[in-house]
Amino acid sequence: MDAMMLEGVTLLADDVAGMADFYEHALGFEVSVREVDYVALSGPIGVRLAIFRRAGMGAHTHDHPSFVAPRSGQAVELNFQCATPDQVRTRFAELVERGAVAIATPAERDWGHLTGFFADPEGNIHSLFAVLPA
Repeated sequence: MDAMMLEGVTLLADDVAGMADFYEHALGFEVSVREVDYVALSGPIGVRLAIFRRAGMGAHTHDHPSFVAPRSGQAVELNFQCATPDQVRTRFAELVERGAVAIATPAERDWGHLTGFFADPEGNIHSLFAVLPA
């Protein structure tokens, strides 16, 4: 089987503009396309992050039930790696100041990371982490 490259991740949203503002201003992504129902962002991760209006995706998928039903539960988590544990603490505080909701403040986890969990404006929970020194 030929390998495929992951080109992008799309987050579905009801408030595309609000989500785009959060990812641009709180997380430092650069907007490359800004439309009413779609925003494409790029950043140091090397994978395109897109935000698309949930109802619009429904229209492109013959109103598949997963796109037209009200959102329920967590479906995706983005993991943002920092260089140091101190950077995790600093960036976590900055994210909360810029509109993120603190879910779990940075703490040493069993898997060897200092990890904090935050939610974006639509409630998607993501993590910010650094590998702990051995």
